[in-house]
Formats: sequence, C-alpha cells, structure tokens
Amino acid sequence: MTDPEDPELIDTAPVVRDGALDRPIALVGMMGSGKSTVGRRLARRLALPFVDSDQEVETAAGCPVSEVFERFGEAAFRQGEYKVLARLLDGRRKVIATGGGAFAEPGTRDLLRARAVTVWLKADLDTLVARTARRDTRPLLRGPDPRAKLAQLLDRRTPDYAQADIHVVSADGPHGRVVDAIIDALTAHLEENTAS
Repeated sequence: MTDPEDPELIDTAPVVRDGALDRPIALVGMMGSGKSTVGRRLARRLALPFVDSDQEVETAAGCPVSEVFERFGEAAFRQGEYKVLARLLDGRRKVIATGGGAFAEPGTRDLLRARAVTVWLKADLDTLVARTARRDTRPLLRGPDPRAKLAQLLDRRTPDYAQADIHVVSADGPHGRVVDAIIDALTAHLEENTAS
C-alpha cells in the first residue's frame, strides 16, 4: 500500500499505467549525470524494476568495472556492456541506467534506440565535476586533471547523447524534480508517438 503523503510512492504517469509504455526506459548521459540515482527513483515511482547496466557488467565479469578496464581495456568493457544491454533489452518494461559511454558507441546506441525509450540526463560540467569527485571508482577519470577529462568526454559525447528520444536537465536539487521532468517528457513522447 502506498502512502499518499510520499510523492515518491505515487504513480503519476497514467500513460505508463495504461500500457502506452511497451518497452524499457534507458537513461543515458555522462558519468555523474544521475542515471543510477534518478533511475532508482523513477523505477520506484513507476512501479517498474530498476537495473544498473554497470552492476550487471560487474556481475557478468566477476569484478568491478574499474578492474575490467585495467585488466582487459575499454574495448573489452564496451563489448561486455553491449552483450549485457542486449540481454536487458528484452522488451519488458523496466528502467535501465546505462554506463556513461554506452550511448557513445554506435552499435550500442542503435540497440538502445531500437529497443528502448532513451532519456538523456543532461548535466553541466560543474555539476558533473562535483558529483564525480564524490567517488574515485571511475576509470576514465583517473589522472591529474579529471575536470579536463570530463570536459573532453562531454564535448565528444554530446552529439551522441543528443540522439536520445527525450532530453531532461539533471541539475542540483531534489531528485524528485528530475523524476517529474522525465515523467512529463515521457508522457508527451508516448502520446506523440501513439498519435502519429
């Protein structure tokens, strides 16, 4: 039973409840954009399962993402990530948080666009730097200047992320605001696509 006083527990998306959503929702964007945190809340709000593709890669590899990068390299990680996402994109409704570089890979991007509603969580560089500084487990940010590396990745990946179905700003503030914005944009997107 849900508590009507807790907005996180109220399904405010009739378009999801009524069956217009017929595929997974895949959150894409830079590391630190909030895909995992917002994804969990979105899934809870919509009463859908949540899956973090990085955690699934770790389970499949038997080691952390950082170790996969160190031992096998980024190319091997991306191949494993593709296989995991292909398995997760089984047509069942769920919320998937993808890795930051997943949507930058053409084959993975094509797979996600074909089998999911893709949502780009956009965050500015300062927000990304602040959020990623909280964890030191990000292999692509190891080195003397994580800010410069993030700026380079953001610049390179933005045209790829822009191909997502939905764009939502992920700024500092309550995560519930970002969840609300996703639900509103998702509702509009699904209504637009069922009308056409």
